[in-house]
Amino acid sequence: MWRPRCRERSEHQVMVDGLQLNYEVAGTGDKVAFCLPGALGTAKSDFGPQLSSLAGDKLTVISWDPPGYGKSRPPPRNFCKDFLRKDAILASQMMETLGHGKYALLGWSDGGITALMMAAMFPHQVSEMVVWGGNAFLTEEDINIYKNIRDINKWSERMRAPLEAIYGKEYFRATWEGWVDAFVKVYEEEGGDLCLSDLEKILCPTLIVHGRKDPMVPCQHAEHLSENIKTAELVYMDDGKHNIHLRYPEEFNKLVMEFLHRK
Repeated sequence: MWRPRCRERSEHQVMVDGLQLNYEVAGTGDKVAFCLPGALGTAKSDFGPQLSSLAGDKLTVISWDPPGYGKSRPPPRNFCKDFLRKDAILASQMMETLGHGKYALLGWSDGGITALMMAAMFPHQVSEMVVWGGNAFLTEEDINIYKNIRDINKWSERMRAPLEAIYGKEYFRATWEGWVDAFVKVYEEEGGDLCLSDLEKILCPTLIVHGRKDPMVPCQHAEHLSENIKTAELVYMDDGKHNIHLRYPEEFNKLVMEFLHRK
């Protein structure tokens, strides 16, 4: 199938398993990196600095709007059981449809969880993986963090505005509450297990990057990933919070580029 490649960012749609998925692509490199956004995130909102600066003649960068997010609507997001695993399968199908049989994964937050699942389920497709702000399980502390931010009326205008611009107030509210409730359900019904059994199946070189000041995902999650993925290494960004790739794009992109092109 035709693979869109260009130095400048471009936006496309592709039909996969009956769903119209939106994605962006930049760069002309033979090596491909697929970026997976966080909760309610899109290619545009979550990976601007990577699509603009990480992509080039050495690397093609692709990112998607997961189903129900961004321009991959309708239908609305369905927070069914194992919704992130369904994302992992759909993402693999999308990359196959686009003609990419081997690629690196860059997964942030929810996208980090999806990346872990993809690397475990489709090891022949994943060459390397970078995960940050992700976790394989949920603790009571995590659930309390999510519950405390469930009500978007308690958010600052600065935090709400970008997501309201994408979704409108009502869809944003309903989808965010659905996301929190889905994770609470995993904690209550599955003992908090998101993808623990996947970790031992991951074989690709893996870089775990974590902001020491991340208020959403405590450091124990990064440590668990690094200890339970055989091929993993862990790097901390001391001043980083949850969005290290957006807050420190030059440092983050350099770290990723060196890892992906390591001989």
